[in-house]
Amino acid sequence: MIAQNRFTTYTINCVTPKKPELNLPNSLIQDNKTHDSLRPIRWHNDHLQLLDQRILPSLVQMRDYGDVLEVAKAITDMVVRGAPAIGITAAYGVVLAARSHFSQDASNWQQTIQPDLVALENSRPTAINLSWAVNRMRAMIETFQEKVDPVPQLLAAAQKIHADDITANYKMGELGAAHISADSGVITHCNAGALATGGYGTALGVIRAGFSQSKISMVYADETRPWLQGARLTAWEMVQEKIPVTLIAEGAAAYLMKQGKVSWAIVGSDRIAANGDVANKIGTYNLAVAAKRHGVKFMVVAPTSTVDMATADGENIPIELRSEDEVLRCGGNAIAPDGARAWNPAFDVTPAELVDIIVTERGIVANPDAGKMQELMAN
Repeated sequence: MIAQNRFTTYTINCVTPKKPELNLPNSLIQDNKTHDSLRPIRWHNDHLQLLDQRILPSLVQMRDYGDVLEVAKAITDMVVRGAPAIGITAAYGVVLAARSHFSQDASNWQQTIQPDLVALENSRPTAINLSWAVNRMRAMIETFQEKVDPVPQLLAAAQKIHADDITANYKMGELGAAHISADSGVITHCNAGALATGGYGTALGVIRAGFSQSKISMVYADETRPWLQGARLTAWEMVQEKIPVTLIAEGAAAYLMKQGKVSWAIVGSDRIAANGDVANKIGTYNLAVAAKRHGVKFMVVAPTSTVDMATADGENIPIELRSEDEVLRCGGNAIAPDGARAWNPAFDVTPAELVDIIVTERGIVANPDAGKMQELMAN
């Protein structure tokens, strides 16, 4: 049985339409050589800054965080989302926690910080990058001598996690794009782009690289209910980067494939089990089944920090159950009758046999299984 965790949040899943404000702050603009202009996470003036993804595309707004528990809440409330981005955010959250506890008690901060680390770990259960990043920072905390200010070294470690993620995304983009033929249409689900990572993206990193090489003629983006990440985030990223995008309801994906419009389905992942089973945003499994039926190749793009070799298969991946209101309401308005219930798993599991290739920064695994995943992670 899949382990299930319940979370109740107070964030509405879709926004009331407003006049779009699409001019990016200078802090988000990068050197746009390969359709690479977005950075949703920043450390600025000793604070963490997050691009609030709940209100895109209507508003582009960076929020400042100086308190670790507020960072944990931002993860739970989906101000920031996407497995790599959550891990990076948590690492910076540890820096904020260490600064606070060291200033209060320089002799005992390594003990008093522990509840804050747990709060970060518990902010969302499915994305393995979250616990990976916190555990990496926790191991470093244990090495400090008494009354030595930990903040500079912990900040450097968080910034390295951030920089390494972007570097890995560039590598995965090139590896994945090499498998795409010229003039291809591709489909993606949810958002596995710059907004879900430190920058550039996993699935959208492949798409960015493929488009820059003139291989991709059209990107089809599933809406991705109930949070509409495909509509609000992926389509927004593609418009910002001047990459052609067509939005569809995910229920239209199979019929799109039947028309011969796409050759690859390209998605990210929040956790990959030791046998190659893939947990990703709810609806990914549907897309994989449709792809198999119609001869469309299925590509999963994720850094090795997303691979969980301690979890044997997808049946043992914890699946987050979120508030029923996210399905029953939209933009603050009820879309279902009073008395109706909703089931709202945030993720599903795609079996390894439906995956053609897993792209990581260490290389590509074709037709993944336990042996191939073990070989990848041993490199």
